[in-house]
Amino acid sequence: MKAFKAYDIRGVWNTDFNSDDVYRIGFYLPELLGADTILIGRDVRVSSPEIFDALTKGITEAGANVDSIGLATTPLVYWATAKYGYKASVQITASHNAPEYNGLKVSAEDARPVGYDSGLSELQKMILQTPVPVKDTGSIRELNIYDDYLAFQSQYKSDLSNLKISMDISNGMAALFARKLFGDNVRYIFEEPDGTFPNHYPNPLNPENIKDLQRDVLENQSDIGVIFDGDADRVMFVDENGDFISPDLMIAVLGNHFLSEGKKARVLQDIRTSKAVGEYLKPMGAEMHMWRVGRAYAALKLKEIDGLFGGELAGHYYFKDFYYSDSGIMAALILLDIFAQKKREGITVSELINMISGYHNSGEINFRIEKKQEAMDAVKAHFEAGAKPTAFYDFDGYRIEYKDWWLNIRPSNTEPYLRFLCEAKDPDVLNEVVTTVKEIVKSLS
Repeated sequence: MKAFKAYDIRGVWNTDFNSDDVYRIGFYLPELLGADTILIGRDVRVSSPEIFDALTKGITEAGANVDSIGLATTPLVYWATAKYGYKASVQITASHNAPEYNGLKVSAEDARPVGYDSGLSELQKMILQTPVPVKDTGSIRELNIYDDYLAFQSQYKSDLSNLKISMDISNGMAALFARKLFGDNVRYIFEEPDGTFPNHYPNPLNPENIKDLQRDVLENQSDIGVIFDGDADRVMFVDENGDFISPDLMIAVLGNHFLSEGKKARVLQDIRTSKAVGEYLKPMGAEMHMWRVGRAYAALKLKEIDGLFGGELAGHYYFKDFYYSDSGIMAALILLDIFAQKKREGITVSELINMISGYHNSGEINFRIEKKQEAMDAVKAHFEAGAKPTAFYDFDGYRIEYKDWWLNIRPSNTEPYLRFLCEAKDPDVLNEVVTTVKEIVKSLS
């Protein structure tokens, strides 16, 4: 079974995993997480009902109960897990992947993420056993908690009437709440939930998938464009010129909400985050912390450091007030409020972003290579042979920093790639570093 990943269980349905696998997962989840009732939500993918049936059959035949909330965003499941005291939950989703994919995002008590290092590896071993159903099976209960969740998210609603917004729902689960939270004055595109994703795949990091939003922003002369991924745990933006905003820079923008009036707080960023973020937030009172990529690590770290908020290059934003979990909708509500306030001050979206970013960025470059560790070590050795780095991190690949530039090279946790990112104040330095790294990796391919 190829579906067990670093952060979740995910793959091509009926190729990487099937109904028998999901039944076994359901059967052993109550034992793994010590739960007598498991909360389950699902996205709109075509295979989600079949997965739901297999999963709940396994859970109930293990003697545990199921509370089903039906169609849901992934953050709704996180929130409900912690809010209502469940010891375990599952969201059936493949997030941003193509329609043929599906998966299971597992959480423990307090919405604590269950990744491969924190339970999924043990579950993978358990499902090799032959399940023996108990005589007294559990039950399935249908719950409607949408109103409770809307009430929670509504506290972040604000007056956005001065802001012209284009919003791409990506035919995903943000449709459940978007219009009720952002209002009817927003220009919505691809709003109807559809698990075949007929307009574009629900991955906003792919430039092809944001073209419709960029076009709408320009045609409508919108102040900002917003796009959610398939399960609404991520959100990304384009400015009034239709230019994509690197999601890590939005961590800095969030400081205008959380760090106002001199409030000091710990802020989490991932190892790929621009140096500009810390340079913008530290004078506002932020104590910056850097950690590994992925919710399985970020949510736990934010709680460990008692951080107030944080984010990732991939468009995840984590909040202490959201049980240290990520919510695309909550992030969008807060960020749009900031941009609306800035517009009242005569500052456009692009102007605010330009105030933050003073670096040229390579964007994430992917190398398909088997010798990942050898390539990482070769890149590290090359640059350390020259000037001594001002900082070095090695907990998620390598991040090597110098005064005016830095690079990160790391193995993907979900795909067969080595990922590389570089940033420099001087574009010539950026090009030189990128060229050098490409040559090093190529020599080992």
